[in-house]
Amino acid sequence: MAKPYAESCDQNREPIFHIIKPYLTSRKSVLEIGSGTGQHAIYFADKLPHITWHTSDREEYHGGIVQWLDDSCLANVRKPMLLDVSGSPWPKINVDAVFSANTTHIMRWQDVQALFAGVGKVLIENGIFMLYGPFNFNGRFTSESNMQFDQRLKSRDPFSGIRNFEDLDKLAELAGMQFVNNYEMPYNNRILVWQKKAS
Repeated sequence: MAKPYAESCDQNREPIFHIIKPYLTSRKSVLEIGSGTGQHAIYFADKLPHITWHTSDREEYHGGIVQWLDDSCLANVRKPMLLDVSGSPWPKINVDAVFSANTTHIMRWQDVQALFAGVGKVLIENGIFMLYGPFNFNGRFTSESNMQFDQRLKSRDPFSGIRNFEDLDKLAELAGMQFVNNYEMPYNNRILVWQKKAS
């Protein structure tokens, strides 16, 4: 199979890294949910050699991820784990950080619920969850282009769409996480950060 490539990963990787780097300087392990092509994993793991980066996705994406991992020859990136947030058992792993990019708007709501519940289980105390993508606030789109994007998503799958921050924050609270910060990103995206509460 041809090695997959997502131009958006090259466009957003540096702005994302600028935000997540301070959160990861003292961390040891990251689970990436929805690794896609594997490009983010390679870029971030190369710049954070002290971190073990665990990739994961549905099985149909594993071949492409493995190609990127093999070509990188990085020792700190792990082969993809099978993870369909509500369609497969979650890996038995504990990490001090979780990263996911451009996932919640292509998921159905029950999958978003499963995502947050699962993150709450794999994160250790004080672990962080960093979620990148477009989000609404108080039920409102942050841009005209996001509204058009949401319409395109719903035309393909009426159960998908840009999620409201407030709804996601409620799921995070149920999963034992508290909100930390919201970062404005290029192309009308955001990075939302939550932290697992100490028990």
